[in-house]
Amino acid sequence: MATTRTAHTVWNGDLMTGAGNTNLDSSGLGNFDVTWKARAEAAEGKTSPEELIAAAHSACFSMAFSNGLAQAGFTPEEINTKADVTFQPGTGITGSHLTVVARVPGISADDFQRLAGEAKVGCPVSAALTGIEITLDATLAS
Repeated sequence: MATTRTAHTVWNGDLMTGAGNTNLDSSGLGNFDVTWKARAEAAEGKTSPEELIAAAHSACFSMAFSNGLAQAGFTPEEINTKADVTFQPGTGITGSHLTVVARVPGISADDFQRLAGEAKVGCPVSAALTGIEITLDATLAS
């Protein structure tokens, strides 16, 4: 069954000096101030579309990797994923770099890298981001 999640943003003013507020409607978990300065310069306690995409990408990859590991017969103890989404003013979002460190008992280094690569490609957020370069550094922790 398909699910739909909803967020909304109210923006006031022009791009450079205006500000907005993004609300996570489906979960009710909060609302976040957004500004151009937070997007193109320093965050200063505000978020940006790229940070929200990075959160979605890191969560999605972790879930996809966990599922791929389980299907291959491995149970991860921990998957720690960071996503760095790059925004270039005038160009747009140019890439997402995933860095994962995971503890997975009994897995070989080759299987770990293969399954991490499959999760990078198979994650639904990665599929939505096919217009940008997605890179991955995967480390098997002991």
